[in-house]
Amino acid sequence: MSVVKALKRKDLYRVCDPKQFDFKTTADLKELDKFVGQDRALAAAKFAIGMKGLGYNLFAFGPRGTGKSSLVLRLLKEKAHDRAVPNDWVYVNNFTLPHKPKAISFPPGQARGFANAMDQLVDDLKATIPQAFEQEEYRQRRDSLEQKYKEIQEKAFGDFRERGEKKNVGLLRTPTGFALVPLKDGAILKPEEFQALSEEDQEARKSAIDELEGELAQIVEDLPRMEKEYRLSVRELNREVTQFAVEHQINELRKTYEDHQLVQAYLDDVEEDVIETADDFLPQEQGQEAAGLAILGAKPKDFRRFSVNVIVDNCADGCGAPIVEEDHPTLPNVVGRIESIATYGTQVTDFTLIKSGALHQANGGYLVLDVHKLLMQPFAWEALKRILNAQSIRIESAAESYGLGSTMMLEPEPIPLDIKVVLLGDAYLYYMLNHLDPDFHELFKVAADFDDQMERSDETIQTYARLIGTLVQQEGLSPLDPSGVARVVEHGSRLCEDVERLTTHMASIVDLVREADYWAREDGQKVIAKAHVEQAIDAKIYRSDRIRERILDEIHRGTIHIDTEGEVVGQINGLAVLQLDHFMFGRPSRISCTVRMGRGEIVNIEREVALSGPLHSKGVLILTSFLAHRFAKDRPLSLTANIVFEQSYSNIDGDSASSTELYSLLSALADVPIKQSLAVTGSVDQYGHVQAIGGVNEKIEGFFDVCMARGLNGEQGVLIPKDNVKHLMLRADVVDACERGDFHIYPVETIDQGIEILTGVPAGELDEKRQYPIGTINRLAAVRLMAFTRRWFEMAHAADR
Repeated sequence: MSVVKALKRKDLYRVCDPKQFDFKTTADLKELDKFVGQDRALAAAKFAIGMKGLGYNLFAFGPRGTGKSSLVLRLLKEKAHDRAVPNDWVYVNNFTLPHKPKAISFPPGQARGFANAMDQLVDDLKATIPQAFEQEEYRQRRDSLEQKYKEIQEKAFGDFRERGEKKNVGLLRTPTGFALVPLKDGAILKPEEFQALSEEDQEARKSAIDELEGELAQIVEDLPRMEKEYRLSVRELNREVTQFAVEHQINELRKTYEDHQLVQAYLDDVEEDVIETADDFLPQEQGQEAAGLAILGAKPKDFRRFSVNVIVDNCADGCGAPIVEEDHPTLPNVVGRIESIATYGTQVTDFTLIKSGALHQANGGYLVLDVHKLLMQPFAWEALKRILNAQSIRIESAAESYGLGSTMMLEPEPIPLDIKVVLLGDAYLYYMLNHLDPDFHELFKVAADFDDQMERSDETIQTYARLIGTLVQQEGLSPLDPSGVARVVEHGSRLCEDVERLTTHMASIVDLVREADYWAREDGQKVIAKAHVEQAIDAKIYRSDRIRERILDEIHRGTIHIDTEGEVVGQINGLAVLQLDHFMFGRPSRISCTVRMGRGEIVNIEREVALSGPLHSKGVLILTSFLAHRFAKDRPLSLTANIVFEQSYSNIDGDSASSTELYSLLSALADVPIKQSLAVTGSVDQYGHVQAIGGVNEKIEGFFDVCMARGLNGEQGVLIPKDNVKHLMLRADVVDACERGDFHIYPVETIDQGIEILTGVPAGELDEKRQYPIGTINRLAAVRLMAFTRRWFEMAHAADR
């Protein structure tokens, strides 16, 4: 029989010696200015941030709490500080196509000045233009044009009237126009007087009237032309006066922005519009006329068309490139939006209602987004991809994108984009997008994979101490003494379940130190010691372990059947791990097995009732392969076995119980009882090698708690895979019990080693005749299987006869 010895104290818990630290408290340590345990992610992030080129955006992924955001933001700040401040951006009115506002960039800090200058220009024009039209010179020139128009009109009618009077025809103005009437001695003839004239005189006057009507019609037709010429003359005069008043004001702006072509072109458009709409700058009569305009729905004078909408206003004091963290990445918050206002019952908008998004604010710098939040917002992910591909920001609403807009929308001119986007998220989101979205890899070519573990060595422990000290300083907590730091280091190994590793999940470490600080203050101490860290750990477990205590109580009361004494054939204690939120604990489960003659099937009762997960079902199927490989290479496997987790009412998954199930199967097959004082965990392969599993600490402690509640008898213990020894960081009470010999932990490599410990009977090895020794487990199992096979053939032969 191969002897497997129980593990010693040094194998159950790796202590961190406080004597290796040469400080009194962490306040003596220098602040750590580098990231620990993330060399691979650090290199990837630096490359992505420094790399120029389309698509070299960064996706930083890993477990939450590993410092993704902190590392990325620090690197961004270092890089952004050395970059130039990006330009300001404004939207201005497009006087030709108002629904397509124009975008103009300015050197940093100058956009607001231009907007203020335009507001001042409008104010100045409101005063200057009315003054220009009140000048005496303007009045004289306007009166001259009016007099000239009247003279031309009067001359035309005067000449016509003289010709008519010579022919005894007069011109009479009526409410509906002009009329020709017969005259005699310069007086208009009454109808009866006209009838009294001779027929010759009547015909002469009628003929003259007919002749003059054509001339009168021509003169009347020329009146609109003459009036139009007069209006054009007045308009040209007004343009001239307005232009003279405007040029001086605008020329001041032209000089200020003489090197800016787009501003010069915009000022040309402004000047032309002011000249064309000079009436808007003249005082409007109040009272009845204004009330009438309001009733008719006429638009009031609106000078917003000359406003400048500053959407990006960067400082010019050398603050570097912007870093924008958008916590709520909706479509409008990312790409911008166009607002509207209600006017006379209708929603209207204009370029002054364009609002910038995170892409505008981060343009020329860096944008940091949480990918989970981004994907949760409708249309935001597709819009971001479209903008990154186009390298320009085009503001578009969701309604417009899908043709749902019922009113005319603005189409602002796209703004060129120069940005580095950083996405933060979990690993599964990265791999999901990489697999399902064909555009993803082209846009996010660099991935920074953050690890949740780092190597535990003397050097890294010293660095870990500095890291703890830095976190304490940043949080404003009490310093830790060496014993407190050592306990945090030990807990760091426990969190990653590996004595050779330390967790890099800094959120958990910070929480632990915060809670230890609380207990230190409650104790009236200014320094956090080991006892305070222990108290914080215990208090956190106590807050979370109500369910664990309830299960333990039900086991102790006998409601849940778990035996910790005696021996039973085909029954064994298995170990599982339950996780509630962030709290994990082990729960023993009774596994039983029965065997009979059959067709080589191992029935997994959990799978038959759809309570077995795929990994658990796989583990049970491996048992069939093991039996066939060991006992039935040259004969049928005439066996049917039924395996079940007793009192299990929920799904079971994972293969960590496969070795446990195999032990119960061998016990039932060989008819040899298993010690109920022992529990087992570990997976198994087809050749009987026991393999490592997860949650080994919690599983051991779960069975220990059951035994402790009933009283330790020195026979109890747990069988674990030998490969899991390096993962042991057990509770102090478990370690102390093992050191006293009250509890035992056995590391096994094979099923044969495990079955010998569980039954006290040798497993047996094949001799030169390919037989197992008499009295061994394997011999008993082989004989039982042979009996099943023989009986099967006898029954088949009898049926044939």
